Amino acid sequence: MRLRLTPREDSFYDMFADSANNLVTGARLLVELISEGADRPAIAEKMRACEHAGDECTHAIMRRLNETFITPFDREDIYRLASTIDDVMDEMEEAADLVVLYKIDEFPKGIVNMVEVLERAAELTAEAMPKLRSMKELNEYWIEINRLENQGDQVYRKLLAHLFSGEYDTLTVLKMKQVIDRLEEAADAFEHVANTVETIAVKES
Repeated sequence: MRLRLTPREDSFYDMFADSANNLVTGARLLVELISEGADRPAIAEKMRACEHAGDECTHAIMRRLNETFITPFDREDIYRLASTIDDVMDEMEEAADLVVLYKIDEFPKGIVNMVEVLERAAELTAEAMPKLRSMKELNEYWIEINRLENQGDQVYRKLLAHLFSGEYDTLTVLKMKQVIDRLEEAADAFEHVANTVETIAVKES
């Protein structure tokens, strides 16, 4: 057990939990976005608000980091965790924005599987953040996120193969590929969050 002579700032845990819960909101908005008959401009607007809320969470963590002398774990890891969570939200918001800007109304069937990967990754990330307090029972989290990211890669490759099958015109392919790329980047970003959590847990063990 480590002996601390100075109080440690523990509010970071709550702020990371808020930031991760915001990812769940964003992922569920993506589910709505690709649903048939969805009001996509309205959903994209909600996603922008969600992204702004994520920015506020990130800025709050950074401000607290600058004001705090003793942190619950390494300052660099706090910065990295906040940044990687923010990256996930940025990728999801950009995907939603592109759908509206490009006026995409129909999606390849496989995109549902990609969004489901993101939704599950968001839920697992939100469940993991409170466990940072004890650093216990986190290994299953990063193992499952890694599995989901691999699953997302497989879905991504199948989506690309379908896009380039000749079923779609060139312009549609270009538009859809940009959206799919952003979703794949979001899956990668979730893995970066999990890798950061793993680094923190190893250091603190």
